[in-house]
Amino acid sequence: MWAHSLTVRNYQDLIDRGWRRSGKYCYKPAMDKTCCPQYTIRCSVSDFKLKKSQKKVLRLMNRFLIYGNVLESEKDSVESRATGEFALKANDCIDDECIERRAAIAERGSDDKKLNDSIRPIGERSKDSPSTSLECVGGNERVAPKERREKREKMTTDGNVKKGLGPNPDKPLCKKAKLIRMERKLEKLAKTTENDLEQTETRSKRETAGKTLRDYVVEPLPPNSAHTLEIRTVRCDPPSKEFLRSYNETYKLYQKYQITIHKDPPERCVSAQFYRFLVTSPLECVSESPGSLHPGYGSFHQQYWLDGKLIAVGVIDILPNCISSVYFYYDPQYGFLSLGTYGALREIAFAQELSNISPELRYYYMGFYIHNCIKMRYKGQFRPSFLLCPEIYTWHPIERAIPKLETSSYSRLEERRNVEDEESKVNLEDVMVLHRRTALAYTVYTALKLFRNTEENGEVLEYAKLVGKKCARRTLLYRK
Repeated sequence: MWAHSLTVRNYQDLIDRGWRRSGKYCYKPAMDKTCCPQYTIRCSVSDFKLKKSQKKVLRLMNRFLIYGNVLESEKDSVESRATGEFALKANDCIDDECIERRAAIAERGSDDKKLNDSIRPIGERSKDSPSTSLECVGGNERVAPKERREKREKMTTDGNVKKGLGPNPDKPLCKKAKLIRMERKLEKLAKTTENDLEQTETRSKRETAGKTLRDYVVEPLPPNSAHTLEIRTVRCDPPSKEFLRSYNETYKLYQKYQITIHKDPPERCVSAQFYRFLVTSPLECVSESPGSLHPGYGSFHQQYWLDGKLIAVGVIDILPNCISSVYFYYDPQYGFLSLGTYGALREIAFAQELSNISPELRYYYMGFYIHNCIKMRYKGQFRPSFLLCPEIYTWHPIERAIPKLETSSYSRLEERRNVEDEESKVNLEDVMVLHRRTALAYTVYTALKLFRNTEENGEVLEYAKLVGKKCARRTLLYRK
């Protein structure tokens, strides 16, 4: 369905019935006919809880901004996972104080090891010492190991040790008191070090567990940080001055992303295609009063500028009840930062910020969730998430929906069989049309025509059921 113009309220009602837009083209998948059903998915921003892997993404970005680089192991672990999650251990992501403490412990531990290596129990032979080295047996007499064994055999008779002939060979050799005290000290020091490290890591985990998404996003960076990241929200349709000034950079970044990541041929990534796909929008612009922190409603680009260089763009629609993600693309050079996941987290944080101004804006829509497609399953990691029932258009927690999708790719998520879709109970009298620049009820439009077209009636009725009764009454269906 081609949408020339849509109010943000009408588009909100459409996406709540499974519709999406691509430029000005609006579409709704035939869920029961396609091989890969596409379920509309949304996340509640007020109840959003960060997962461990998402915290790692945020910490990785902060470390990159502060220090200017990341570990090679972190790069490899990020690039090797399609979902953007990391293969780091939880203990590797602790604060700077804990890292310094670990370094001190490691340095002290190496000295202790050297000391341990230099202290050997009596009777233990060094690797470098010759096999014929002499050892102390008793008194002032020094004998070779073979002679000592022979002498010990002579000393024992029926298990009894003769007096004055040396120590009991069945017991370990005695250690000097000084060495015993040194070993006890090292053992105590090792236990103290382990306990101290465990307490530090436990405290770090406890502090990290209490941090919210906003805490990570608004966390101030040191004044001497290696990089600065700025996120600008600019209106794309109608285009603002800020958007027009950065249009060339925005398009070049999109072209680079499509060719590198999606392997599109360059002839497909022309400026006209980009403009039609990600710039034009049917949504009517609703501006807020000057000075308001709310950017207004409609279609926007969120631009991520790193030290003045554009590295990512998120295309979003700001609607009365949600922020709807349209598309996200980034510079492949910075793929090690998992910008896809980071961008989604920043858009959720943006929705949380707007919900403080407009309480009815409570959700973040991520497009379609395709359970059959492994690359799409990452969307279900943003909890709590809900899937839209394709028949009744009610929302259901993804945890309850997944077992049904494991059994069948298409499923009526609403379990109550007596529940029906009231919005689909629509008559032709409810449909409004635009004919010769005049808004008319469809029944009036058919009365003006000289002949009755039953095929057109069926087409209009199907349209009304798909968009719902409310949209059928508020929008105008163009008729020649």
